[in-house]
Amino acid sequence: MARDIRELFKDAKIAHEKMPINHQDRFLEKLDKALPEPKQSRFNWMKIAASVVVLLGLSYGAFKYFQPKPIHGDLPNQVASNNTVETKTLGDISPGLKKVEDYYLASINLELSKISYTPETKDLFDGYLAQLDELDKEYKRLSEDLTESGPSELTVNALIDNLKLRLNLLYRLRSQLKDLRTSDEDVRQSI
Repeated sequence: MARDIRELFKDAKIAHEKMPINHQDRFLEKLDKALPEPKQSRFNWMKIAASVVVLLGLSYGAFKYFQPKPIHGDLPNQVASNNTVETKTLGDISPGLKKVEDYYLASINLELSKISYTPETKDLFDGYLAQLDELDKEYKRLSEDLTESGPSELTVNALIDNLKLRLNLLYRLRSQLKDLRTSDEDVRQSI
């Protein structure tokens, strides 16, 4: 049932007729009337320019967002606004050392907050504060050494030992204050 189209044309014996003159021109005119060409407007250029501006803005934003953030102390001898040299700490070397430093500093601050100051314990308290102040100065000097010389095992260990010593001093102070209180209570009870 399906027949080749070539055979159908042979069977129909269609005479090869010529197209009328100007047939193609008339056809193109009718086509232009039915489907007019869209006019180019000046707003097309503005749309393209706006797209370029948006694309540039997004690329700049992505560049700034994904750019690595500088770590404090990356620049040697970086000067702060009050003319002090920015020093490195254990946290600037590695995240593990930052955890150690944060642990000791939090423990030191916690112990300091637990200690109760009384006029009777003023001399003992002042003596320990003077020792803590010396250790704090030593810690700052070691931090400056770390900044100037770069991280070394000796400097890192000295900084950690300094923090340990400060915490141990506070434990001793708390223990001595507790002993003082119990001895004072024993004296009061005996009277």
